[in-house]
Parts: sequence; C-alpha cells; structure tokens
Amino acid sequence: MTEEEFHYTSASKAESVAPGTARAAANEALKDGPRGALIIAASAVGLLLLGWLFFYFVLFMSRGHVG
Repeated sequence: MTEEEFHYTSASKAESVAPGTARAAANEALKDGPRGALIIAASAVGLLLLGWLFFYFVLFMSRGHVG
C-alpha cells in the first residue's frame, strides 16, 4: 500500500454533531451527582456481604470446631 488513505469521521461534518448544551442546563442535569451509579454499587456490595455471611454461618459454622 503505497497510497495513503484519509479517513473522515462523522464528527468532521457540522451537520453530524449535536449542538452544544447551555452551561446552566448541564449544571442542572448534574447537580444531584451519580445517584444511580451509587445505588448500583451499594446493591452489589450489599449482595456480596449477604453472600459472604451466608457462606460463613450456614456452611462454615455448621461444621463445628476444627481441631
């Protein structure tokens, strides 16, 4: 391939790019923070803790003292 190819993205055309948002509208949308991501992360950690407690009390403690 001796010939150089130029690739154009859709972002190089003005009609393909969404118009910018106003700063006030962006601040209004982001004022509460990432609430959904925090809820999902807290749910995952809670389920992990419940699973660990289940394994500890049901499987390990039921077998009794080792030694």
